[in-house]
Amino acid sequence: MGAGSVLGAGGVLGAATVAMGLIAGVFYIFACAVMPALARSGDRVFIEVMRNINDVIQNPVFFLSFLGALALTAVAAWQSRGAPHRWWVYAALAAYALVFLVTVAVHIPLNDELANAGSPARIADPAAVRARFEDTWVAWNVVRAVFSTVALACLTRALYVFRRR
Repeated sequence: MGAGSVLGAGGVLGAATVAMGLIAGVFYIFACAVMPALARSGDRVFIEVMRNINDVIQNPVFFLSFLGALALTAVAAWQSRGAPHRWWVYAALAAYALVFLVTVAVHIPLNDELANAGSPARIADPAAVRARFEDTWVAWNVVRAVFSTVALACLTRALYVFRRR
């Protein structure tokens, strides 16, 4: 392995770690502040704010980090084949793959259902709409926060092992 490929591998691993840190932070802040604050809101306000969040979070900066964490960790896993730090990268990839799966299988359908409920001012039973959304969304977001943080810890350890060799 030449010096260029080592620097390239370290750069990809570092970028994966940064992207993972950004995403872990997003899920963490939702778990610790955003959702507990929204829990204090009335049903219509809750629905309106969550719909607004779901709209604005779909932007290039978020997608770059959300998808970048997955892609960069996958590339880092491929680059680390046979290296001492590989198991840490593989573990990070597995943990973040679970986060990605939970997002696709749980959060996106819930967000879509909330968006399709209609204008918050015109929903006949906003409490029922909220009840179908909130507890499931919050619980699975904690799963995302935990597993993305595990992935971040694994990538951080992989960087440490990579730099030691």
